[in-house]
Amino acid sequence: MVLEIFSRREQKYLITRAQYEMLVEQMSPYMRYDKFGNEGKYTVTSLYFENQNHAIYFETKNKLRFRQKLRLRIYDDTDINGLAFFEVKQKHKNVVNKRRTAIPLMDAYSYINKPTDDLEQNYAASNYQILKEIHHFRKLYQLEPEMVVSYDRHAFHCITDPDLRVTFDLNLRCRNEDLNIEYGPYGDNFIDPNLVVLEVKVTDSVPLWLVRILQDLECEQRSASKFCTSLELLKGNTLPGTQQEKILIGAI
Repeated sequence: MVLEIFSRREQKYLITRAQYEMLVEQMSPYMRYDKFGNEGKYTVTSLYFENQNHAIYFETKNKLRFRQKLRLRIYDDTDINGLAFFEVKQKHKNVVNKRRTAIPLMDAYSYINKPTDDLEQNYAASNYQILKEIHHFRKLYQLEPEMVVSYDRHAFHCITDPDLRVTFDLNLRCRNEDLNIEYGPYGDNFIDPNLVVLEVKVTDSVPLWLVRILQDLECEQRSASKFCTSLELLKGNTLPGTQQEKILIGAI
């Protein structure tokens, strides 16, 4: 069953691979592997949408109290006949809300290329109410495919608290050509390959045992927007803040 609507708080960290390995080891008494993938490991490939004025970028970069993104996502290797997920990610203050619907990748492309208001007659989706919200958002912002972002994820769930989830994203790449996501996870590294994006996802607060581990390992809490950093790499100096983000990109 597809989890279509959920809300949580997210804390992001930018850590080294050595910190990642030590954190996985020290978390092991409290955490289990995510049920998806091989020992919680799988690849995420997403097609992000933007408009000509880069409204989504500026909402995120300027940290507006309410901001949202639209993406089409697949997991691991998926062909044109496989399943994808249309997703709106919204952030209000520090709370992240996600609304998504499963859709055949072929239908998703049909909607992207020739959208119609008659959604239920033309596209197969697990939740048409969410698809209608996506359609409204896309028309309001005049969104079109912009870039593909991919990474290798290692995901964990807490054994005693099902609302606590920890993910590590490695090998973060992006491209703005060959936008068919079934072509696979490849592109230019937009964050130094020796760095890992850690996300701690909770409903309320981070448990004390995890806070202590993060402190002991000197994990630095730091905003790391995949969308903004990717777009700045791909657009070069045409977007403000590119030079500032070189710290994040590191090897580039």
